[in-house]
Amino acid sequence: MSAVGARPVPVRVTLGQLRVHADRSANRAAVVEAFDAAAHVHADLLVLPEYTSAYDPRGVGPEHAEPLAGPFVETLRTRAARTGVAVIAGTTLPGASTQRAVNAVVAVDPAGELVGVYRKVHLYDAFGTRESDRLEPGPPGAPPLVVDVGGLRFGVLTCYDLRFPESARRAVDAGADVLVVPAAWAAGDHKELHWRALAVARAIENTCAVVAVGQAGGGLVGRSLVVGPDGMVDLELGTGPQVASIDVDPARIARERDRNPSLRNRRYTTSPVL
Repeated sequence: MSAVGARPVPVRVTLGQLRVHADRSANRAAVVEAFDAAAHVHADLLVLPEYTSAYDPRGVGPEHAEPLAGPFVETLRTRAARTGVAVIAGTTLPGASTQRAVNAVVAVDPAGELVGVYRKVHLYDAFGTRESDRLEPGPPGAPPLVVDVGGLRFGVLTCYDLRFPESARRAVDAGADVLVVPAAWAAGDHKELHWRALAVARAIENTCAVVAVGQAGGGLVGRSLVVGPDGMVDLELGTGPQVASIDVDPARIARERDRNPSLRNRRYTTSPVL
């Protein structure tokens, strides 16, 4: 317990910008290495991309799915418990039928307990791609996934969700100080610009930090970044595989929300389209 009047302690976040393959064992080995890197710098939280368990640039579907009790999530739980580093990571779960799977993000606490699952609401049916042909969407009315790590509240979105400000606002309304966005952001005309601009916009309009972690590799932009509540980009990676860490300061978020009380000044609320 913190002493009365004590300054909030920054939370150290490690970004694991991994190149993910169809080889699940190789992906788990890369996850172990990312945990080791996070533990080496005494990180509180490791964030991994969308589809970290398995990825195919031609599309992810039921053949890539495994249950929450499967080897990928078990690896996350084992390594979190061993290192004391919490983790938020993308995976693929079985769907309600054998025809489609579920794009999911799981959160595991430093003791290795699975504390939440977010099922991606906005499927990537855009720019000539139809994710919904192979995946089923998460329920839009489900409560946002917001988890506490080191006294900061982290709200979870996934990739294409970043284009929908209502998703971010719902997470902030549920208590998020930081938005975490695991992604496999597809490359293309202006797509790198969109990725960066949208992450900055979500930070500014919600006076929160944004930790957006993308996959590296062919056809994907990489470019993971951390944005402060004032919209300043504090960390930005390149296009290749890379692991980097940064401290996210709760006091900075509190100061910005006091200086710019836009959340208190708003006149509209958000509600899911059911």
